[in-house]
Amino acid sequence: MTPPLARRLVAEYLGSAFLAALVIGSGIAAQNLSHDTGLRLLENAAATAAGLFTIILMFGPISGGHFNPVVSVVDAAFGGLSRRDAFAYIPAQIAGCITGAVVANIMFDLSAISISTTHRATPAHAFAEVIATLGLLLVIFSLARSGRAATAPAAVGAYIGAAYWFTSSTSFANPAITVGRMFSNTFAGIAPASVPAYVVAQLVGGAVAIVAITTLYPGITPDEAADAVMPHDFVAPRRGVA
Repeated sequence: MTPPLARRLVAEYLGSAFLAALVIGSGIAAQNLSHDTGLRLLENAAATAAGLFTIILMFGPISGGHFNPVVSVVDAAFGGLSRRDAFAYIPAQIAGCITGAVVANIMFDLSAISISTTHRATPAHAFAEVIATLGLLLVIFSLARSGRAATAPAAVGAYIGAAYWFTSSTSFANPAITVGRMFSNTFAGIAPASVPAYVVAQLVGGAVAIVAITTLYPGITPDEAADAVMPHDFVAPRRGVA
């Protein structure tokens, strides 16, 4: 049975908070421990990949482990989540990411809120966010529609860890974490002026993903795929992750 909406919102809030604390906190630690930018990015990416895997395992059974408004909207477009619930998830995800940013700042003895001055919005970065978001959604929904949803936590963590490196934007791929990262003027931060371009690019990536997933898996629902691939009465989770 699907847990009550209130429980799912708490899971999305806490999961998003842990995600932001993970991304920003590991960025601050990398900034403090290393002088080389490449090494800092490696440390940040490795911590994010491993931590995201565990966070999805923690909260996925309750809410689906979205932590990302684009994932929720695309899931609703495919019928895995009601539109009402999807739009309830979004403020919980954004609030969670802002909370996580504040927590990360405090853990490292910084001002609770410090607005980032790191400008990232260039055409190349925006295009990279389209690709990063498209790839993330393809990972999630391809696994769900082919009966392999149980592997999604590891796959999503691995994809995000890799996308830190193969995208020029370092793969935010998530409007909620993009907003949250405004509130930390550290290695992982993003200036407020750069946020709109990133969010628009992420939404474009989501729209392209709907077309791609529909083309690759026409007329297949996650439950139908699970019934076809998995033995007995096992049904993979319907909702996406990350």
